[in-house]
This record gives sequence, structure tokens and C-alpha cells, in this order.
Amino acid sequence: MNARVHVLQTTALMNEAFVRLLTWESVSWTNRAHFLAMASRLMRHILIDMSRRRAKGPDGRTVRIVDLTSADHATHDRSRDLVALDDALRELAEHDPRKAQIVELRFFGGLNLEEIAEVTGVAPITVSREWAKARAWLHREVTREPPRAASA
Repeated sequence: MNARVHVLQTTALMNEAFVRLLTWESVSWTNRAHFLAMASRLMRHILIDMSRRRAKGPDGRTVRIVDLTSADHATHDRSRDLVALDDALRELAEHDPRKAQIVELRFFGGLNLEEIAEVTGVAPITVSREWAKARAWLHREVTREPPRAASA
């Protein structure tokens, strides 16, 4: 199987993140929350980097690598979704860093609301509210139609 496809599988992603974390010799983990936050950020970067580096065909278009056993389910390009989410998440971080951190921990790190509360140092109810607001904002941004070019 092609490495680009394999890395996007959950176990391969976890393995890649763990291997990269092992090479961080100068990091002094202050607590479990610090480790979880950094692991979530690392997984986000691994996924986004893989999505941005997708192979290009001779015509400059993205080459879709599809496992034949799952070809009937491959109609949706998740890499494009991840890149769009990352772009929107960067924009959210400019306006509200805490909401962006909550999304990163929840979506890329897989943490539940109580774990996110521990990492961020805020109450679980606050995390819940911020998560709902961030999801709504990101949904609006990701599904927004791009502005149309003016006609000549």
C-alpha cells in the first residue's frame, strides 16, 4: 500500500506522532495536559502536511490514490476537507485562540470535553459552549462559497 494513504489511517498516524515525539529530547513535559496538547498539535500537522503534499499528476491536478476494496466509498476528498479545516482553524486562532485550541484538541487529538478542560484550565461547561460555537463558526467558514471573480 502507498505510504501516503497508509499514514492517514489511525494507527499509522498514532505511530508517526509517537515516533516524532520520541525525537523531542529537549522537551520537558510539565504535565499530562501539556503532553496531550502537543500530541494533538503534532497529529494536526502530520495530517495537514500529508494533505498538502498529495501527489500531482502531469496536468497539475491531484492524483487520487484509491484502494480497490474501498473505491466505491472514495467519492469524497478528505485531504481537501482537512486543508480547508486547517485554513479556517488558523483564521479562528487569530480571532479566538482558545476556541481554536479546543477544536485542535477535540478534532485532531480526540480528547473528550473533560480532558480538554484539564488541558485548557477552564470549566467543562465553558469547553462545551466554546466547542459548540467553534463548530458552528468553522462549519460556516468551510462551507462558504468562495467569492466569484468579477466578469470582464
